[in-house]
Amino acid sequence: MGHDSASSHARSSALLIGSCEPFSGKSAVVLGLARQWLQRGIAVRIGKPLADSAELGSEGDGPLIDDDVRFVGQILGLSEAQLVPSVHLQGSDAARERLLAGNLQAGAGFTALQEHLSAGGEGVTLLEGAGGLSDGMLYGLDLVQVARGLRAPVVLVHSWSGSHSVEPLLAARDQLGDLLCGVVLNGLPPEQVAAVRAEVAPALERLGVPVLGVMPRSPLLRSVTVEELSRRLDAEVLCCRDRLDLLVETLSIGAMNVNSAMEFFRRRRNMAVVTGADRTDIQLAALEASTQCLILTGAGEPLPQLISRAEELEVPLLKVEHDTLTTVEVIESAFGHVRLHESVKATYAFRLVEEHCDFEPLLKRLQLPIPA
Repeated sequence: MGHDSASSHARSSALLIGSCEPFSGKSAVVLGLARQWLQRGIAVRIGKPLADSAELGSEGDGPLIDDDVRFVGQILGLSEAQLVPSVHLQGSDAARERLLAGNLQAGAGFTALQEHLSAGGEGVTLLEGAGGLSDGMLYGLDLVQVARGLRAPVVLVHSWSGSHSVEPLLAARDQLGDLLCGVVLNGLPPEQVAAVRAEVAPALERLGVPVLGVMPRSPLLRSVTVEELSRRLDAEVLCCRDRLDLLVETLSIGAMNVNSAMEFFRRRRNMAVVTGADRTDIQLAALEASTQCLILTGAGEPLPQLISRAEELEVPLLKVEHDTLTTVEVIESAFGHVRLHESVKATYAFRLVEEHCDFEPLLKRLQLPIPA
């Protein structure tokens, strides 16, 4: 049934990229897929029916373009016309209004989405779903509703952590039926990729879940900028304010004696080190390692020689009011839960998708004319 409707709309097709849980790697797949198809001369537009965050025009009257969509558009060199506006900005006020009104039909939002799509002309529109499978239900725009409403095929990007990870995919398959045209398994330890591709992919295929890619987990894509950490921690930046774009991949806590700390720091890369403001020995040791920022907790002011050494080595120093435990919790919750807004991440996402995914089956499913 999905195939007939695809052929009747072959002029301008929509493809939904969704996931069962938030932060599964959808934006990286949208980025990699869009770039591959653009390189083959296929007209591509991108959008998100529900925006997570968006800057409206200065008057607040411009189209509502999600920040992720704008970033991907910039990286790919897309024109404004190739960015599909969102129909709602996800926010507590709008969600509360809809909940209290008790009207969860897609209504005007879905009609607006259809209008945006029909204005698109030839080619394919990649629409990124909200966080997980049921996100957007309050707006009548969760992934399943949008897929059924548009009769659009769906690709799910799914974090894989062993055989039990299949359960949400089976639930999604039951809800989407023949609209589910494939999954990309993401976030695997690199040494497991080959085995999952050889054994798990064929098994999923037999269960009606075709596998389009198996991607290793990437510390770089999960990384977070020093600036983001500073914002989340409400930290005071003591030096190197111009280096806040450094990427942090790992977290170390400097609570041990200085010799163990040196040994430990040597084995880590691109780390944020959290330590007490009074532990000057640990702080100086951390500056000599692969440290992207040093975060000082507790009372006490850092020694002037620490600040001057940090400036020499261009390592930002942050001072926070929280205790070490709270600081660590805030940082841990940031890893893997940040958006793809650095061009170095985008370049890496291109390579990851290029090497580990095969989207040829989608071209057949969407019946896209591939320019010679």
